[in-house]
Amino acid sequence: MKKIMLFGRVAAGKTTLTQALRGEEIKYFKTQYVNYLDTVIDTPGEYTERRETSGALSLYAYEADVVGLVLSANEPYSIFPPCLTSMVNREAIGIVTGIDKPDANVERVTRWLKLAGCKKVFAVSSITGEGIKELAEFLNDDKDVKRKKLPQKPTAQIEKKTEEKTSKQLETWLL
Repeated sequence: MKKIMLFGRVAAGKTTLTQALRGEEIKYFKTQYVNYLDTVIDTPGEYTERRETSGALSLYAYEADVVGLVLSANEPYSIFPPCLTSMVNREAIGIVTGIDKPDANVERVTRWLKLAGCKKVFAVSSITGEGIKELAEFLNDDKDVKRKKLPQKPTAQIEKKTEEKTSKQLETWLL
């Protein structure tokens, strides 16, 4: 399963989306710090909104396989500048939350996320569940994950070859 980091402004729906993806009861609480959960990294909106802390998001992105830019469907403007996704060395997706809101404008917000550099955009409602399954299926698809699992310990054969190579290098350098 891909680990996703969510970032967006305060009240964009990151924590509610986290609860929906994890199958938890939806209840509001203010995210005060970066929450590292099993498959989601939920960040406080202030990290995105404040210049002083926004750079930290690039560092936190290295903990994830995918970065999710989150915008509510009723946003009056985008806080994400064009080509923002070039700043993180991870796949970036867009997530439009709150598509069930009466003043939702999913098309406009989708355009903003694509302009920011998101190749894939998911429209979701954590309240009705619409779009959550598609996002979860994308995150469960491991074929796009670039990280390879390394063995815990090298085999004895690999250790022996490494020792032989190191010995030959030392002999060459000492001559």
